[in-house]
Amino acid sequence: MEGLVINSNKSESIKKPFYDKEELKRALINANYIPDDNIIISLFLSLELGKPILVEGPPGTGKTELSKSVARALDRDFFRVQCYEGITFEQMVGEWNYQKQLLHLEMSRLKENNIPGDVDRDVFGEEFFIKRPLLQAFINSSPSVLLIDELDKADEEVESFLLQALGEKEITVNDLGTFTLKNDLVVILTSNSQRMLLDETRDRCLFLYIDYPTPEREMEIVKSLIPDAPHMLVEKVVGLIQRIRKLDLIKKPSIRATVDWIRTLITTGDLEASDESLKRTVQVVLKSEEDRKKVQSTIFKSPK
Repeated sequence: MEGLVINSNKSESIKKPFYDKEELKRALINANYIPDDNIIISLFLSLELGKPILVEGPPGTGKTELSKSVARALDRDFFRVQCYEGITFEQMVGEWNYQKQLLHLEMSRLKENNIPGDVDRDVFGEEFFIKRPLLQAFINSSPSVLLIDELDKADEEVESFLLQALGEKEITVNDLGTFTLKNDLVVILTSNSQRMLLDETRDRCLFLYIDYPTPEREMEIVKSLIPDAPHMLVEKVVGLIQRIRKLDLIKKPSIRATVDWIRTLITTGDLEASDESLKRTVQVVLKSEEDRKKVQSTIFKSPK
């Protein structure tokens, strides 16, 4: 991790606004996110205690959408670090723009009476440093939400450096200086359990597990996103989705898939969701031929 270190000095205290649990719930609903009690409690504690939230659960249950909705609900700026295999801490924080530095050096040395030493120092200013989302979230002057998405795809070294940065609330870039946390930052980390996270991560974070929603909550979610959808249509499709998720599939339908299926049926004009129409459009929610055949033979099997 050459060029980046975490300073052990604490940043100045940042005043945090007080949020009531009922206010948080209303704000999320107004942002078209239907939370359950566990989500509200975790968010409330995160805001009050200043602790990150580690969110786990099956793909497609709204882990990433939660952080976006929190930003909308609380009127905060949103920053996202998308983790992937091989990502480095520098790629989260920032990198020197070497091409711009070299061009500046070349242009400067063409001028008369130039002092090389001064030029060399000039190229290590902020204008030559490309700030990435983690650093941008730290130095943003407005209250913000930072999403560290799919942390389990990054390696343990990156995870450790990230935790230290969040814990110390400041990052030092060699030749540039120290950047301290400038705002009341809400941090949400997600994981699909591709690998086991460090015990330190779990110790420092509030834990939240988001599973597939109950039929009642899924209907609420759909109605918040498609308010004009007929109740009987929503009820029938959600009930079918709930049955499909119980099958042993390669990829279970996400909440987004439920919404897409209902929108498809509305677009085709079949507001009653006939069996034939459902069978014809089920590929909207299935992502492999194997899953499609299993659903067709199990859910839509012909009566004997």
